[in-house]
Amino acid sequence: MQRIFQRIRPHLGLRRNVSSSNNYLIIKEENGTREITLNHEKTRNSLSLDMMSNIIKAVNLNKEDISLRAIILSANGNIFSAGHNLKELQESTGISQHKLVFSKASELMKSIIQSPVPVIAKVNGFAAAAGCQLVATCDMIICSETSKFSTPGANFGVFCSTPGIAIGRSMPKSKAMYMLLTGEPITAQEAYESGLVTKVVPTQDLDSEVNNVIEKIKHKSRSVISIGKEFYYKQMDMGLFDAYKFGEDIMVQTINSNDGQEGIRSFVEKRKAVWGHK
Repeated sequence: MQRIFQRIRPHLGLRRNVSSSNNYLIIKEENGTREITLNHEKTRNSLSLDMMSNIIKAVNLNKEDISLRAIILSANGNIFSAGHNLKELQESTGISQHKLVFSKASELMKSIIQSPVPVIAKVNGFAAAAGCQLVATCDMIICSETSKFSTPGANFGVFCSTPGIAIGRSMPKSKAMYMLLTGEPITAQEAYESGLVTKVVPTQDLDSEVNNVIEKIKHKSRSVISIGKEFYYKQMDMGLFDAYKFGEDIMVQTINSNDGQEGIRSFVEKRKAVWGHK
């Protein structure tokens, strides 16, 4: 398993093309975009402890390398992820194991939120339970027209409490509660209308749409995007007035950064900005 992560080294110049894989993931890195593909179809890409550990490593790998600009999270097969591997949650595995599973899941979600670059879920299939939590935690979700999303835990005697945290912060209460209380899936269009999904496109356009969004991000300063993402998630936990005060400080910090001043100069001088990503 270690070989997959040892093949990609920190590098501050142009990022070389890299492709690697193990039993759970395929990782491709090209022109500053890292795509992490869940590749364990026999378990419906379930979020076992091993799967989650591998995703965390792949997300965190060389994350401070300035040539890394975006991460795509995708999956092979028609099930993006069916959620936790229920074999790891049987009574026989013990409470300590159960706690470990959910602790690891929280670590995974935090790794996405704390990544300095945008993490985009590219969904072409069914994202269920913790799989739905995983995509809802990403900064954006771009999905195909045939994709579906569900939190079906109540059907199996396990309320989707932790998935509810992610979807409840992405969509209105009544729609989130519909998903949580009935366990019924919603379509890609319903997910879009509810605010869970960023864009819905025909399956054949999914790759190009994700790439278009990432190209727009790459034209910005990496440091500014990183500061902005960190600010967004921190202010979400603040009261309104505290968030405004925090926002004032971040605006001043960003304006006085190297790239902040370069952006202002380029506007005044009517030229394209040359970012130093600092």
